[in-house]
Amino acid sequence: MVETGGGGPDDGTAEVLDRPLPDGVRRRVVQIVSDAFGSLTMAELPAQLRQYARFAPNRRAKFAGNAMAAALETDGLFRQRIGERYREAQPELSGALDSGSPPPAADPLDVAAAAYVLRPAGWVKLVTAAGEEAQRADAERADEESRAELERLREELAHAREHTRTETERLRTELDSARKETDSLHRKLRSALSDVKRGEAALRKIRAEADTARAEAQAQVSAAESESRRLKARLGEAEAALEATRRAAREGRSVEDMRVRLLLDTVLESAQGLRRELALPPVSVRPAETVDAVEPGRMTPKDIAARALSEHDPAILDQLLALPQAHLVVDGYNVTKTGYPQMPLEKQRLRLLGQLSALAAQTGAEVTCVFDGAELAAPVLLAPPRGVRVLFSKPGVTADELIRQLVRAEPPGRPVIVASTDREVADGVARSGARPVASAVLLKRLS
Repeated sequence: MVETGGGGPDDGTAEVLDRPLPDGVRRRVVQIVSDAFGSLTMAELPAQLRQYARFAPNRRAKFAGNAMAAALETDGLFRQRIGERYREAQPELSGALDSGSPPPAADPLDVAAAAYVLRPAGWVKLVTAAGEEAQRADAERADEESRAELERLREELAHAREHTRTETERLRTELDSARKETDSLHRKLRSALSDVKRGEAALRKIRAEADTARAEAQAQVSAAESESRRLKARLGEAEAALEATRRAAREGRSVEDMRVRLLLDTVLESAQGLRRELALPPVSVRPAETVDAVEPGRMTPKDIAARALSEHDPAILDQLLALPQAHLVVDGYNVTKTGYPQMPLEKQRLRLLGQLSALAAQTGAEVTCVFDGAELAAPVLLAPPRGVRVLFSKPGVTADELIRQLVRAEPPGRPVIVASTDREVADGVARSGARPVASAVLLKRLS
């Protein structure tokens, strides 16, 4: 445990500690050095400790503890100076250590720290004994603390057991009460589920009845809307007819007079044209009729059928427009979207109207072009070309309805030709006495 150097047997500096310095002793040694540190000059301090010269003792012990312990162990002169300062501060303990009889009542850690600094004979034994005593004290203190902790834990355990027993009894009581309440709630829940099922059944029945009533109401609303639209259309026609009647009355004649006059002109021109076409002889018998000669062969129905034109032949349109007082009504957008749908609507209108103007000039027929204006935000600014009447349908009225109104406005017997591919329009105007012609036929004629 103790090694001796080259000094005498009573020289404590030759002894060497063969184990680490106990923590308690080390803390006391650092505190001794820190207390004596301030009384040394800068030259008396080791070089590595001079930076801590201005530190307070507690701060010095905290930040320079390792450096001071190392310097004390390796620098004998520094240890001697610290020992001198300690002898001045603690003369009684220092004298007792020098005489080899430390005071029995002194703290073993203080005795060991002083012996480590002063290095009297047998200081290693004192340090070792102090370390063992400190370990023993720590062990006894730890044992006492363990016993106290064990006693405390036993008391807590007993208290916990008592609390657990009380809590268990309380929970058992609450559990019994909860079970009873749960049974009651189960019964109420089963009753509520039965009520819910009955309510759901009633709700499904009510919903079915409501759906049926809603469907009937929607059907009635649809029928009412259809009837309303029909009545509005008839009202519009009546208003238009009334306005035409008023306008004719202002001009001194009625609509019927105008229709009759127009029909009369049509019949007269048709008769004259038919007479020219058939080259009818005078009603009285002419002398030439008494001459016996060979008459030319007459055309049979087969010959007439052979000369008939196809429905898709543009020549049929020329024949129809050649009729007296012929009126051509054109479904504008139906024709343009059939012939040139890729163009903008404005250019479609201008192109069609230009072609219709040329057709009116060639045939002399009355030409009316109808465009759908139901979705227009504002009226279209357009200068109608010569010989062509341009009409846009009013809001809420389609171009098809306007065409049917135009056909119904004509007197029976006047040749009216309607150019449209819309089957509904064609069938409607045909029932009113007009002749429908496909848009493609008009386009071929125009091109």
